[in-house]
Amino acid sequence: MIQKVGCNEKVGGVLRGDFGVDSLMDMKRMRRSPPAADPESDGALRPAAIVAATEKKPRGIAHQRPGSLLLLLLLLLLFVLFLLFAIFSGGHRSLLLDRSLAARYEVLEETVQGFGNGTIPSFVAAKDKLLHGLLAAGFDDQSCLSRYHSVFFRKESPHIPSPYLLKKLRKYESLHEKCGPNGQFYKQSTEQLRSGHGSRSAECKYVVWISYSGLGNRMLSLSSAFLYALLANRVLLVDKGSDMNDLFCEPFPANSWILPPDFPIKEFTNFDIKTPTSYANMLRSKAITNHIDGASTHSLPAYTYLHLSHDYDVFDKLFFCEDDQRVLDNIPWLLLRSNNYFVPSLFLVPTYKEELRKLFPEKDTAFHHLGRYLFHPTNSVWGLISRYYNSYLAKADERVGIQVRVFDEGGTGPFQYVLDQILACTVKEKLLPDLSPGQEAAVLSPNARSIAVLMTSLDSGYYEKIRNMFWERPTSSGEIISIYQPSYEGHQQTEKRTHNMKALAEMYLLSMTDTLVTSAWSTFGYVAQGLGGLQPWILLKPENKTVPDPPCRRAMSIEPCFHAPPFYDCKTKQGIDTGALVPHVRHCEDVSWGLKVVNQDEW
Repeated sequence: MIQKVGCNEKVGGVLRGDFGVDSLMDMKRMRRSPPAADPESDGALRPAAIVAATEKKPRGIAHQRPGSLLLLLLLLLLFVLFLLFAIFSGGHRSLLLDRSLAARYEVLEETVQGFGNGTIPSFVAAKDKLLHGLLAAGFDDQSCLSRYHSVFFRKESPHIPSPYLLKKLRKYESLHEKCGPNGQFYKQSTEQLRSGHGSRSAECKYVVWISYSGLGNRMLSLSSAFLYALLANRVLLVDKGSDMNDLFCEPFPANSWILPPDFPIKEFTNFDIKTPTSYANMLRSKAITNHIDGASTHSLPAYTYLHLSHDYDVFDKLFFCEDDQRVLDNIPWLLLRSNNYFVPSLFLVPTYKEELRKLFPEKDTAFHHLGRYLFHPTNSVWGLISRYYNSYLAKADERVGIQVRVFDEGGTGPFQYVLDQILACTVKEKLLPDLSPGQEAAVLSPNARSIAVLMTSLDSGYYEKIRNMFWERPTSSGEIISIYQPSYEGHQQTEKRTHNMKALAEMYLLSMTDTLVTSAWSTFGYVAQGLGGLQPWILLKPENKTVPDPPCRRAMSIEPCFHAPPFYDCKTKQGIDTGALVPHVRHCEDVSWGLKVVNQDEW
């Protein structure tokens, strides 16, 4: 369960309280009285006829024509009924004719209904719930509340999806509807798969993503597989594993992305680097060739397995070569297993260079856009997210996220050097205020600025120590600091459904903060920064249990890091530094051999 923190009191500059009661009272007040009109758009909520009528100087009842007066009263009555109906019911959409008016009422209705959990966020504004066209319209809101409601819990992203990306996504949705599960083309393709022979003329081609590794790794590799499907004009199908249905809503409007249980190939868990049908091993055995002319028709396999995990070898890495992509284009079914965010190496494939340039003019927004398009938490997970946000984060003037992941096997923690590093980073970068040198309680101003700090960690020790520090001593500048941590699971438990639900909830909560601090090497932090479009401060990996200098470094971009990229030149067939080929693919701040995409065109 999500932990409840605090008891509604201010002690030494620290606010410890449950905001749930205040949010409920706000909601009740909202229901008792209709909202005021937007002061910047006088008359925006009134029909034009009424505005015109009320702007004329009254001439007295004797001078009004009875028919006009009756019409005016009737219009006023209808407008009042319309307002009441819009506020207290969900059925007003069909009555609205003006789109801008409809948008205002839709925001109002969602606010009053409390986003599915009875409370409202700290701000309400007319926002574009389709994210500038990134999301497809037409889904049932109630079946997946997070799809259209998460926009109200984050600041508006400065990163706008390109028109080309929107066109590509709508085209993909049509392809997925046509070729997805249970349709005619899918049945034909699986029959061809059962026969054991491929076909160059296959109407539909597929990439099947195999569920594997921790949740952060899965989200990164799945978004990479989807981008590859877009580039290669393939349909993405997802092996749900044991818990994908419980975590995410369906992202595509007209057909499922879940691989049907009667798929001819079973036992995905046995797929690894030794699998005979892997692309690398088929090259080794000469079952296929990666010559420019590709495989011959009679030897074309019905499928091949792409092993793109951290332990892949030089033959597996040929996936990122242009000639090998020509061969793979002739194979109808590709089964892909990875625990990596391999998008940076797709940017180095010449075949995809121009397409990626048009999809992402801001090069470092690939995961930001694709992650927000694909990953919508189910209602059960969204309940965890929205309840916690409204209870503890909504009313703060600023929200700071601190994600702590320790990869030190020497002991269980908490470690003092990690705590020292967190404090050194947050104070040095002025993310949190200094503590007052004395213990005298500061005189709190009624308008004192409040900062809510959301911490996530498998261990509760860091949260407890930092909470106690800000409880026992006031801040030097008088801010009210609240420290919260939703859960502390002790150790990663990927196989547990509830563990993954909490992990997903915490990644989303971190993505809703204003400022973010993450831990080096952590895919958990990468997901949070990408979804939120946040450029985090990265806590660099300590050496010899000492605080590094500097303790943290600002990320070059909002993109995740590819931890295990190939260092291979496909043309010269020799080793090369792939982080020095183009200005927009660089080595990561936290993993010196890793690659990440940055929004840069020149060195």
